[in-house]
Amino acid sequence: MSTKEKTSEEVLLQEAVSTQNEIVVYNDDVNTFDHVIETLIYACDHTAEQAEQCSLIVHYNGKCTVKTGDYDDLKPRCSMLLEAGLSAEIV
Repeated sequence: MSTKEKTSEEVLLQEAVSTQNEIVVYNDDVNTFDHVIETLIYACDHTAEQAEQCSLIVHYNGKCTVKTGDYDDLKPRCSMLLEAGLSAEIV
């Protein structure tokens, strides 16, 4: 493989990786597990099991990536989480 081909391949890989964003939810002392679970099911299309696992990770680790994807898909989902009183951001 030539240097030019290798460089082009690396740039394409970086572009593919950089288009993915994440919604991170942070722990707080306000929201109940049930509220977080219901909100993740509604806003992020999680199954009940996924939402429960994420709520436990948030509780014990302080944060959890709850959804990965394109920014345009994540923005309205993050807005729903924020409107429901969760602490979340797109990174």
